[in-house]
Amino acid sequence: MDAYRVGNRQAFNVAFRKLGLDCANWSEPVYLDLVRKCSGDEERMLNLYFNRIGWPTSLPTNERGPFIKSVLREKKNALDEFVMSKSSPLRPGVESFIDDAYQEGIPLVIVTAYGKSGDEIARSIIEKLGHERISKVKIVGNEEVKRSFYGQLVTNKGLSSGSDEQIAKEAIKAVSAEKQKIAEDVASVLKLSVEIDTGSSESLEKTVAALRAGAEYAGVPFQNCVLIAGNQTGVAGAERIGMPCIVLRSSLTSRAEFHSAKAIMDGFGGADLTISKLRQKKWS
Repeated sequence: MDAYRVGNRQAFNVAFRKLGLDCANWSEPVYLDLVRKCSGDEERMLNLYFNRIGWPTSLPTNERGPFIKSVLREKKNALDEFVMSKSSPLRPGVESFIDDAYQEGIPLVIVTAYGKSGDEIARSIIEKLGHERISKVKIVGNEEVKRSFYGQLVTNKGLSSGSDEQIAKEAIKAVSAEKQKIAEDVASVLKLSVEIDTGSSESLEKTVAALRAGAEYAGVPFQNCVLIAGNQTGVAGAERIGMPCIVLRSSLTSRAEFHSAKAIMDGFGGADLTISKLRQKKWS
């Protein structure tokens, strides 16, 4: 679902109303102009907009930052409600893409574990596919990642025998070494000496775990899978483990660059992404 194309502007207007900002309302031309001038950065969009029309008179200058955060928080809540509603549409062609994959015997996994929207909201979107089509795919969320062999290995849970514990310890050492290598690579570029901050790579680790678990549930080596990603989070995770990746642009990422992606496409079917192109590896 391209939630930002079909619901983001409306979600901002809901947020404005909930906060009593009666003077604020984004028509489509206003919204598109803000997106273009701010490259989709929503904090910048709000700052530019209120600089134009004037900030709420009762708002002190030093509270503009928290005010912007409150607007974005209300906007996210409104957008979550919108994407979960029955009226919000899926991307055109996605049902046919799933059907074609199933008919050709290609295992299809929908990974919800690392998405920004959260596992629950992602699953509510998947329900729009209908029971029959959902039965053709595997869904990998947070719980599935935890139960996967890779998930248990890196957390050292569920492995009780001496040999398994040793394997887990070696895996954890490898993960730690990988973290340190990332830090050293960055440090060499910046000509700084740093020690790894384990929190800074948490998002990447979560993505990597989700992708490895997805490949595990598909029964396919991860390097033989293809990730169809919608944002930089998935692209970075795929690049980290050497999984080929194709990006489907959304209205939010229409101007973004994804240098490590094999291809960047606008949607499913026709001149864009099809099972036939995946089979033949016609990325461009």
